[in-house]
Amino acid sequence: MSPPTPPPSVNATSSPKLQRLPASAGSPAILSALRADGAVIIKSLFSPSAIATLNAEINPLMSPIRPGSVQPSEFIQAFHGPTTKRLNNLVGLSPTFRSVFLENDLIHECCTSIFVEDSGGYWMNSAQVIDIPPGSVAQPLHRDQWQFPVFTLVGPDAPEASCNFIVALSEFRAENGATRVIPGSHRWEDMSVNGEEGMSVAAEMEVGDVCFISGKVVHGGGANTTGDSSKGGQTRRGLAMVFQASYLTPEEAFPFNVDREVARGMSERGQRMVGYRSQALKDSPGVWKRDYGQGEEVYC
Repeated sequence: MSPPTPPPSVNATSSPKLQRLPASAGSPAILSALRADGAVIIKSLFSPSAIATLNAEINPLMSPIRPGSVQPSEFIQAFHGPTTKRLNNLVGLSPTFRSVFLENDLIHECCTSIFVEDSGGYWMNSAQVIDIPPGSVAQPLHRDQWQFPVFTLVGPDAPEASCNFIVALSEFRAENGATRVIPGSHRWEDMSVNGEEGMSVAAEMEVGDVCFISGKVVHGGGANTTGDSSKGGQTRRGLAMVFQASYLTPEEAFPFNVDREVARGMSERGQRMVGYRSQALKDSPGVWKRDYGQGEEVYC
């Protein structure tokens, strides 16, 4: 079903293109751009060597994955993409993800600013490598916060439910399926409206760049029109790292996926991101606990 057409008053965006800032600009400047447009490109957040190492670790894991979704919902099938491959459990599968990507200080500075004042803490919703091969159709436009329907009802002034760091593990181009974003859509009064593709811009990126998006902003993977892979077609590979307020349930059941011995070798921050430590909520004795009377509890 096509999304409802937004009224003319929401067609205007604050910027025709996404702002592009170097990682060295720091979290205050990056967060300012995020608040203005709902998304911002962070240039060269990860080094080419880190990207190459991560890709080498996950290449053999991506090959056997079945494309698409086995879920019966037509919307979920379209959301996953009939030809798209998705790899989860990066925490358990990739040492480079655990040590480099999950431990990026700029990402955690941004998450701290977004979540801590509201909820007291945050953890990771999911980490997923997404391969969009040639011939793939565009993903339905959506907002990440749709997982938590109450945020659709309370409007643009609600706290952030989540934020997403989409890492370019290959070049992102409009023609190979770069993520598309509607700048300014995080401020639309009606959060059930997802706009139209013509309102979106392609988040074109070089390897190692990151598209940092609000959970409120409308976006979706683009169509890959580069042609058959035997004739120069290009698969677009991205890594989506989603973080969310501590009072919300993550998409991935990390403690059931990540071996306890692996978790023991992670930093305290990393352990907290994947549910191996309890969460200290604002105005709460905490959640994800075994013993109400204890402080932070460790499960590895």
